[in-house]
Parts: sequence; C-alpha cells; structure tokens
Amino acid sequence: MEDIIVPVAVVGMLFIGLPGLILHYLTKWKSQTGISSQDEALLDELHDLARRLDQRIETVERIIAADNPNWKDGRISDQSEQRRLLR
Repeated sequence: MEDIIVPVAVVGMLFIGLPGLILHYLTKWKSQTGISSQDEALLDELHDLARRLDQRIETVERIIAADNPNWKDGRISDQSEQRRLLR
C-alpha cells in the first residue's frame, strides 16, 4: 500500500501542484502591472522633498557666493540651467 501512495503523491505534486503554483504566481504578477496608489503617493512626496532640498542647496550656494566673491562653484552655473529644465 505504501508503495502506491508515495509515487501517486510525487506525480500529483509534479503535474498538479507545481504547475498550479506557477500559474498562481503568474496571474498575481500580471494583475499587478502598475504601481499602487501608496507607491504613487510616496513618489510624489519624495519628488516634493527633492525639490525643496534642491532649493535649499541653491540658497546656500548663493549665500556662500555672496559672502566670498572669490568662491566660484561650477555647479551653480552648470546646474542652474538643468534645474530650470527639471521644473
């Protein structure tokens, strides 16, 4: 009796269980094609945070340039145009 149960269980797992498991996760993967609303809200929040940090960096660079006229950061002129394009 045990000689029959083990092969039937193995065949059942190979031909029914494994493809069922694969198809289950394939359908879950295909149903989640876009980002969730929580992920979208997090991306918006991170974008706003990055924009505020960028403004702070510009402010600090202007203050340093005003205090020390000999100081010239190449990033001020190079990235100012890039920052305007990103906004």
